[in-house]
Amino acid sequence: MSAKSKLYLLAGLSFLAGNAMAQHICISTPNTSLVLNAPNGGELKYLYYGSKLSETDLQHINDASNCNHTAYPVYGMNCPGEAALSVKHADGNMSTQMEVVSVSTNQEKQSTLTTIHLKDKVYPFYVDVHYKAYQDVDMIETWTEISHTEKKPVYMSQFSSAYLPIRRGNVWLSHLSGSWANEGQLTQEPLQPGMTVIKNKDGVRNSHTSHAEVMFSLDGKPQENTGRVIGAALCYTGNYKLKIDTDDSDYHQFYAGINEENSSYMLSKKEVFRTPAVALTYSDKGLSGASRNFHKWGRTYKLAHGNVVRDILLNSWEGVYFDINQKGMDQMMSDIASMGGELFVMDDGWFGDKYPRKNDSSSLGDWVTDKNKLPEGIEGLIRDAKKHGIKFGIWIEPEMANTISELYEKHPEWILKAPQRDPVLGRGGTQVVLDLANPEVQDFVFKVVDDLMTQYPDIAYIKWDANMAIMNHGSNYLAADKQSHMYIEYHKGFESVCQRIRAKYPDLVIQACASGGGRANYGYLPYFDEFWVSDNTDALQRIYMQWGTSYFFPAIAMASHISAAPNHQTFRTVPLKYRIDVAMSGRLGMEIQPKNMTDEEKELCRKAIADYKKIRPVVQLGDIYRLVSPYDHLGVASLMYTSPEKDKAAFYWWKTEHFVNQHLPRVTMAGLHPDKTYRITELNRIDNQPLPFEGKVYSGAFLMENGLEIPYTHKVDYHKLNDYASRVLYLEEVK
Repeated sequence: MSAKSKLYLLAGLSFLAGNAMAQHICISTPNTSLVLNAPNGGELKYLYYGSKLSETDLQHINDASNCNHTAYPVYGMNCPGEAALSVKHADGNMSTQMEVVSVSTNQEKQSTLTTIHLKDKVYPFYVDVHYKAYQDVDMIETWTEISHTEKKPVYMSQFSSAYLPIRRGNVWLSHLSGSWANEGQLTQEPLQPGMTVIKNKDGVRNSHTSHAEVMFSLDGKPQENTGRVIGAALCYTGNYKLKIDTDDSDYHQFYAGINEENSSYMLSKKEVFRTPAVALTYSDKGLSGASRNFHKWGRTYKLAHGNVVRDILLNSWEGVYFDINQKGMDQMMSDIASMGGELFVMDDGWFGDKYPRKNDSSSLGDWVTDKNKLPEGIEGLIRDAKKHGIKFGIWIEPEMANTISELYEKHPEWILKAPQRDPVLGRGGTQVVLDLANPEVQDFVFKVVDDLMTQYPDIAYIKWDANMAIMNHGSNYLAADKQSHMYIEYHKGFESVCQRIRAKYPDLVIQACASGGGRANYGYLPYFDEFWVSDNTDALQRIYMQWGTSYFFPAIAMASHISAAPNHQTFRTVPLKYRIDVAMSGRLGMEIQPKNMTDEEKELCRKAIADYKKIRPVVQLGDIYRLVSPYDHLGVASLMYTSPEKDKAAFYWWKTEHFVNQHLPRVTMAGLHPDKTYRITELNRIDNQPLPFEGKVYSGAFLMENGLEIPYTHKVDYHKLNDYASRVLYLEEVK
């Protein structure tokens, strides 16, 4: 160990007086501490996770009767309990017993990595437990690396990334679930005796039906801006399982990691199996406080280009669907440019030679331009984009193929399918998933992007879609005794491709779309700039979906588009003002055919885009404060973003129900500086007269204690009245 490493090791360890073998490891962020006990030759124990401890508290932490659970439980020496790791050695022994061998630390640029090296007491079997603590955000990432030097393979049947005991009491769980077009639905429930399992087995996408992120509210029913909260996010692109075992002890036992179902792993000699990281955060400022930690960490360390504001775009999908043509694309580019947009994205339907892409039943895998639709090719589209002063982007789905495609005709062995079985087909009745465990397939998928960017280096944005789950268990590439590795190897291959793309094209903006919001996970986001929250663009339903999604992901990552009315998914008719106000709370874009809009509607969008550019840094880079939840069914939803300096803020208010003589709560603000004064400006105003407080100045203290009275309806001409109301207020410090 280097002298520098020894220095950090000593700085990270505290020793109990009179017991030099009981090493206390204190892993710290600016405001939190995680404390472990790591005695040489003994078990690694978890002692504490919460607010940052003083030196005095740390010295006497044992006497506080804190938790003394094994920090990484293994199976075989305490069979009734759940385990993070279960293995079978070549001699049939299914028990494991790990002891601390050593502890090392390494100072990285903005973090400290602490590694506890464990070894089985009998076998040459090793587990390294890693904790990465950030110095500028309250986040700790933890994962394991498992290896051995036994003569024969070791079979792993369970391999969680992390374990965390949480003291019982009135603990509530907040988590997200849903389905296609209904993603990010928030559920909040008290933890009860028994097992709570949150899992995904899609194989390709992992956040449609449930999310690999949770929050634990330790002080009863969750509150947005008060109360102690622990947040956890598994950063993985594949199948996962989160378990909360509320047994007969005083603790809820939380486990998170790769879903082991049909994925037992044969670990070869000297092979290192690295589990995905679990990101942990703690806040005493409620759910929004935990969210702010996730957002800052996500923007700074996980999300591609996380601190660069996003362009305002028009996507062609809901405007024309598969009806792509040169003239139509040029018209849409002209329209978005005239409204102040900065990017046009041509969606599905542009490719295919032998099998032109006219609908969703053919052509995936044949990534050549359909010259009948686009006689001047992508070159012509890029030329037109430059003519209009905007950037150009394009849609692809490179992990997939159709059985009606030249690719499938040439390489039927490239798809995931068991021998002697007919393939189970997906979207359009012909879609199949390519086998990313196969290096040849990895090269092909990389080449899809590489060919586009080599031929057309002016492409600024790629929308990367994935519209099918793994329906067929079977890999033509993997050996017979490694078929259970399929799910894991698929995502190893996927990450390898993404790493190659990012290494060669670091500035390219890429959206993770997966039948909508199927890839909202921090395992994906190092390779993507944003994700498509949902294929459902209905503004009212988006309030609920984006609310839940904001628990873990910042606005800069949440693509939110203004779409047509009636909405194409719900057929609900929502006024344009309301649609704009919802879309402006995320990464603003449009998903509409502008030529079908009136001049008045285009002008409202033009003004909204100009206003959004004013607040874009606050929304995309600021701190979120959720104020009134739509899930509380109070008839209104409200949130706001503030700049880190607290000199600017954007406040959102949406009415979610409409009744005569209804009573809505007056919303108090949050996140402002009490001693600063702020001028109020309404954005996207449609009323015939301004709000009474328009242009007025109020202290942060007044706004946070009293709020402003928001009218329940808009004062517009009679023929424009409707049952919706929404407001966006811009607050700017008066110096």
